[in-house]
Amino acid sequence: MAEQVDGQALDEVVTFTSDLIRIDTTNRGGGDCQERPAAEYAAARLAGAGIEPTLLERTKGRTNVVARVEGTDPGAGALLLHGHLDVVPAEAADWSVHPFSGEVRDGVVWGRGAVDMKNMDAMILAVVRAWARQGVRPRRDIVIAFTADEEASAEDGSGFLADEHAALFEGCTEGVSESGAFTFHDGDGRQIYPIAAGERGTAWLKLTARGRAGHGSKVNRDNAVTRLSAAITRIGEHAWPLRPTPTVRAALTELAALYGIDSDLTDVDALLDKLGPAAKLVESTVRNSANPTMLNAGYKVNVIPGQAVAHVDGRYLPGGEDEFRETLDRLTGPDVEWEFHHHEVALESPVDSATFARMRAAVEEFAPEGHVVPYCMSGGTDAKQFSRLGITGYGFTPLKLPEGYDYGAMFHGVDERVPVEALHFGVRVLDRFLRTA
Repeated sequence: MAEQVDGQALDEVVTFTSDLIRIDTTNRGGGDCQERPAAEYAAARLAGAGIEPTLLERTKGRTNVVARVEGTDPGAGALLLHGHLDVVPAEAADWSVHPFSGEVRDGVVWGRGAVDMKNMDAMILAVVRAWARQGVRPRRDIVIAFTADEEASAEDGSGFLADEHAALFEGCTEGVSESGAFTFHDGDGRQIYPIAAGERGTAWLKLTARGRAGHGSKVNRDNAVTRLSAAITRIGEHAWPLRPTPTVRAALTELAALYGIDSDLTDVDALLDKLGPAAKLVESTVRNSANPTMLNAGYKVNVIPGQAVAHVDGRYLPGGEDEFRETLDRLTGPDVEWEFHHHEVALESPVDSATFARMRAAVEEFAPEGHVVPYCMSGGTDAKQFSRLGITGYGFTPLKLPEGYDYGAMFHGVDERVPVEALHFGVRVLDRFLRTA
């Protein structure tokens, strides 16, 4: 199929990425974020293409944008195309380029959000504006959602939209968003493009141990810090059993075929060893996990506190929540209570769907040397909240990346950046997929 993206779209995706980065939408949690300037920027670009945007807020300044592009087949299920506007904090002193400069240097766009995920927001805007110039209509309705608060609870973003404005997503059966269709170089000449067809569930936990407060010089068998420390150690050292899901099994099977090795799913750890660097695509999603991340206890060295608190980042596989809960009950023991600080579902999407096949075909058209495989995300996205509406989610933000570029390190890392050529590739692939979706 001939090239259908015009030069203006290629220029705009770079401009939009840079402009959005310069709009500081840092989400520090606890409601400390203002997405409205970025939402207004995106809404203006939609309106300029004749697409009517709706701006929605649960909390002042925490703005979401929703719009619909009508398709040619009213009987086809609509497709949700979503990206978040907020970003995690960045300490300027740690960066080579100021994180909110949006600077384009040596063919690379620098700044917080360059990968997570203002690049995808810019791709969406560039593609639909190109359609408006060319008079293109997709086969299915495309619902566009730019969301707030993804980097925290999503309560002001996709959660609010799903719970309070479901009518805007009427007819949506599937959705695509971040973290898929990027180039993974295996170090041996192969280029792999993983497309996400699942997410582990989110289980951010608060652990509380209580004991008898007292003087630090006295014997105290009811020390809350000791109780909490023991529980945290058990959690941190626990070896979770292997539980490969259908998506992970499909990923392992396709990777094994790519490397010409036996896809023995009865010994997943051995199979991962044989995959070499490519094992990184699946090794975090073959089991549940729980990582202690925060501790808080006491206020003076010679005072034993009556309470100690810890937080744990837990993730569980589709179908693995019951095992996760039972394991936490056992590891915390009778002296430590645990509760969900934030809890969201695990997702599993079919890899044999027509939509997955069309995503695969779009990538392969522009990267014929690449090998597309399904994978499961270790973390989560707004697809969790939109799943409440019955929307099946996929991770598809196409980027053709050079060897040596550490895609995973860009997420929440220092010196986040994206090559201009990667953005151009993304616009072309996204355009091709959406025209045929």
